[in-house]
Amino acid sequence: MIDADDLIALVRNYNPKADADKLRAAYDYGAQMHDGQFRQSGEPYFTHPVAVAAILTHMRLDDATIVTALLHDTIEDTKSTYNEISGRFGRDVAELVDGVTKLTNLQLHSSETKQAENFRKLFMAMSKDLRVILVKLADRLHNMRTIKFQRSEKQVQKARETMEIFAPLAGRMGMQWMREELEDLAFQVLNPDARTSIIRRFIRLQHETGDVIDQITTDIRHELDRAGIEAQVFGRAKKPFSIWRKMQEKEMGFSRLSDIYGFRVICGSEADCYGILGVIHQRWRSVPGRFKDYISQPKSNGYRSIHTTVSGRDGKRVEVQIRTREMHEVAETGVAAHWSYRDGVPAENRFAVDPARWISTLTERFDAAEDHDEFLEAVKLEMYQDQVFCFTPKGDVVKLPKGATPLDFAYAIHTRIGDSCVGAKVDAIRVPLWTRLKNGQSVEIITAEGQRPQATWIDIVATGRAKSAIRRSLREEDRERFIKLGAELARVAFDHVGKRATTKALAAAARQMGLHDADVLLERLGSGELTARTVVRTLYPDLAGTGGDEIDAARAVLGLSPEQTFQRAQCCQPLPGERIVGIAYRGRGVVIHSIDCPTLVEFEEQNERWVDLHWHSGLHPAVNTVSFEMTIANGAGVLGRICTLIGEKQANISDLRFVDRKPDFYRLLVDVDLRDVEHMHAVMLALEAESDVAAITRYRDLDRRP
Repeated sequence: MIDADDLIALVRNYNPKADADKLRAAYDYGAQMHDGQFRQSGEPYFTHPVAVAAILTHMRLDDATIVTALLHDTIEDTKSTYNEISGRFGRDVAELVDGVTKLTNLQLHSSETKQAENFRKLFMAMSKDLRVILVKLADRLHNMRTIKFQRSEKQVQKARETMEIFAPLAGRMGMQWMREELEDLAFQVLNPDARTSIIRRFIRLQHETGDVIDQITTDIRHELDRAGIEAQVFGRAKKPFSIWRKMQEKEMGFSRLSDIYGFRVICGSEADCYGILGVIHQRWRSVPGRFKDYISQPKSNGYRSIHTTVSGRDGKRVEVQIRTREMHEVAETGVAAHWSYRDGVPAENRFAVDPARWISTLTERFDAAEDHDEFLEAVKLEMYQDQVFCFTPKGDVVKLPKGATPLDFAYAIHTRIGDSCVGAKVDAIRVPLWTRLKNGQSVEIITAEGQRPQATWIDIVATGRAKSAIRRSLREEDRERFIKLGAELARVAFDHVGKRATTKALAAAARQMGLHDADVLLERLGSGELTARTVVRTLYPDLAGTGGDEIDAARAVLGLSPEQTFQRAQCCQPLPGERIVGIAYRGRGVVIHSIDCPTLVEFEEQNERWVDLHWHSGLHPAVNTVSFEMTIANGAGVLGRICTLIGEKQANISDLRFVDRKPDFYRLLVDVDLRDVEHMHAVMLALEAESDVAAITRYRDLDRRP
């Protein structure tokens, strides 16, 4: 582990005006907070935050980001708090540390619906301050470098998460070096045999052909010297995962793969970039379709470079990237170049993009997604695909992902243009709407009044924006038809179980299923996304029981000593399934309260009376009384139907008291004997669905003390 002086020296290499006292204070504070904690490798835990900070110094980041790296686990893993960090190091650092903590707590490997919600939170955090993501990426990089000390199942989980989320995110932000290392580290966990095989083939190839990289680098330098152009030339073999991906995409073996070497030429000016391109194309034959000019058409993250692939020595394909030194800085650090320092001041780089504007352009396309699946689809389409640049007839540039079609182009201009599209011309030639666009093409969209999106378009387009717009238009067009069909399906299904599909019943079912309202539920019924049986089961689940022997009511609570008895507190009426705590009474045993019962405040200073308890897991008998406050219509047979409904739920009414009587309604308290909290929710949901029940709540009488 590097010490504080070495870390400060790393920062001062690019920022001589760095606040050494603040950096040292953060180092000492982090070491103190993590004292006594160890990593899986056996090393002191603080070696990790220091390593993360060191990674960020290579990106020449500001003091606040380096301090955040040193403290990024303190709120989560130590007794440190937001207020303490804010007081010691300022609100800016405290906000960053808090942001990293929230990201760490996201379970990004969970189900797709949950993953989509976490992606939303991820992008929300990015929109507040992109430095949060920079620290998180460095954190993930160091964890992947030391992943061998984790359990095998944990390694696989983290590797997949890295491959699916963090590596593409690093690439999208312009930090290609980090993306490649993250991918290769994850590849080593997920498919170690394939990685080892590629490395062995590389070694064998080098043995057979010699040092191809050194040979081609020498050739390029020789040609540049002859042309009088001053530049640096670097060469490297591509990472094992990059080669593996090419083998999978092109369905070919290693021996047939040609472009496994990459070269980078860094020069002083844009004019030199194009001069170098000419020199290389004069010396070696260019490969058609493998030229990209990201200088005239930069990527949204600020990346600028010329890419070309040529046939080098012995016909081997090599990729050459040509850029200026300023472009190279942005290529190395991507969006992070905005915070890079040089000689004590923020580095002035005309190619660095404004992070706020960048994140805005990235997220604006997700706003139209109406549900989790659409949002996740839009995110993955944006994160995983490279871009092509096409032109409108007026010469405006439209950026699209690779594989985009004229329909994507139309929707990128405006939703109205996409919805009314009937055809397209590419470079003045009429083409089918499923044509895949290429860099530099001019696209003209042909529209017609009255045209509407077709369902087949979903399979044609490649962008999340277009897919969302098409689905939204199709839903609007079919919405009324689906709602009518859904209402009929619901009526038949409810009649089958002796119930009525009232507006209130459907609204209750929609709430329970997390849908916006009853119309959305009916629409999904009509479109086949939901079944009527599922809706009926939501309101009226099978009450046959869960099977197994019932728990003895006298032994329903665990944590009591053999001689202790218990009783439920009447103030909060706790139920099995809820968190509980016991208060001991001399001669009366233990009284059980819900953990959120307000009366527990009275016992805060009497720690000796608190007993840690929890309910026995299993099937409890319906002997736990809970009070409901209900408002019902004053009509013939209403009370009888409600009592019958509670009985159908295998619950018993033990008491009933009228609180208020009006000409049009009654308000009453009903005591019902229940099994557990799930049983209570089932009873309340069924009552909410009844049209004659205006309101129902769980009633707690805090005056009924133990």
